[in-house]
Amino acid sequence: MQALTRFWARFEEAFIAFLLAAMTLVTFVYVVLNNVYTLFYTLGDKWEFTSGFFFAIGDTLMGLAQEMTWSVALTKALFGWLIFFGIAYGVRTAGHLGVDAVVKLTPRPVQRVLAMIACLCCLAYAGVFMIASYSWVKTLFVAGIAAEDLDQFGIELGHIAIIVPIGFAMVLIRYLEIMWRIVTHRQTGLGLADEAAEASKLANDIEEQR
Repeated sequence: MQALTRFWARFEEAFIAFLLAAMTLVTFVYVVLNNVYTLFYTLGDKWEFTSGFFFAIGDTLMGLAQEMTWSVALTKALFGWLIFFGIAYGVRTAGHLGVDAVVKLTPRPVQRVLAMIACLCCLAYAGVFMIASYSWVKTLFVAGIAAEDLDQFGIELGHIAIIVPIGFAMVLIRYLEIMWRIVTHRQTGLGLADEAAEASKLANDIEEQR
C-alpha cells in the first residue's frame, strides 16, 4: 500500500511537470515560428543572390506557423487539465490557503471537531461537483461535440472535460484521507497553507543570513 501511495505521489508530480512542459513547449514553438520567418525574408532581401534559399525557408516557417492554429486551443486544454489535476495535488501538499486564525485559538479537541466539520463540507462540495460534472461530461460524449481547432486530431470537448470529474474524485479521496487522519488523531486541522507562518519563517531566515 505504501509503495502504491509513493507511486501515485510521484505520478502526480510527473504528470503536472509534463503538463507545464507541454504548455511551455507548444507556446514557445508557436511564438518562434510566428516571429523567426521574417528574419529569413529580411536576409533574402539583403543578399539577393541567395534570396531563393532564404525565401523558401521563410515560406516554410510561415506555413508551419499558420498550420499551428491549434496551439492556443491545446494550451488552454492543457491548462484546464493542470487546474483540475492540481486541485487534489494542492490538498495533498497543503498548497491551498486557509483562514484559521480564530480556530487556532481554541483547544485542540475543539480544533479537531471544527476540522472534521470543515472536512465534511469539503467532501460534500467535491462529491456534488463530481456527480454533476460526470453527468455533464457524459452528455458531451453523447453529443460528440468536436473541440474547436482540435477536431482535426479527433479531439472532442468530452475528452478535454473528462478531467473535471476525475479531478473532483481525486479531491474527494484526498479529503477522505484527511478525515481518516483526523479521526485517528494523526492530524488536527485540514493541513492548509499558513501564509503568515511562512512569511515569518522567511523573515527569520533572512535575518539569520544577515
